[in-house]
Amino acid sequence: MRIISGTLKGRRLNPPANLPVRPTTDMAREGLFNILNNYVDYEDCSVMDLFSGTGAVAVEFISRGVREVTSIDINNACTEYIKSEASRLNLRNLHVVRADVFDLLKRATRKFDIVFADPPYAIEGLDKLPDLVFEHQVLTDDGIFILEHPREYDFAEHPHFWQHRNYGKVNFTFFANKLDE
Repeated sequence: MRIISGTLKGRRLNPPANLPVRPTTDMAREGLFNILNNYVDYEDCSVMDLFSGTGAVAVEFISRGVREVTSIDINNACTEYIKSEASRLNLRNLHVVRADVFDLLKRATRKFDIVFADPPYAIEGLDKLPDLVFEHQVLTDDGIFILEHPREYDFAEHPHFWQHRNYGKVNFTFFANKLDE
């Protein structure tokens, strides 16, 4: 896994083979950030990365200059790996939290400019994540929520639906409080 752009461009992340993850492919991450580049001033952003897994998306955000990223994962091996990579890469603005995403969203007290979620595709409640993010006001007024999901899900009727993109088997649905482009 490589970092695609920014100050860490070309750096590799080599997670242990035993992590229970399905990392977002380089191609899909590149497509995701190509979209965000048109809408986001990274330097002014705070990001929450849900179901962080390897932390590749979080590190990509930091490489592009975001102010800070909070990575959330329930798996101890994942959070320990992300912490070790943050230390290795000297990323002081990457905060790692071991927590259940669903519980954390229900008790969240701060808002983020971007919330990215890449849950296990078979996880119960995947379809409820957009509702949790908006009901618990986790986004800033002009924030964006991005959900990675399998093609079986269609969020086009959600009141905060903004756009949908797919890259092979990877689907991203974008949601926003303010839907004007």
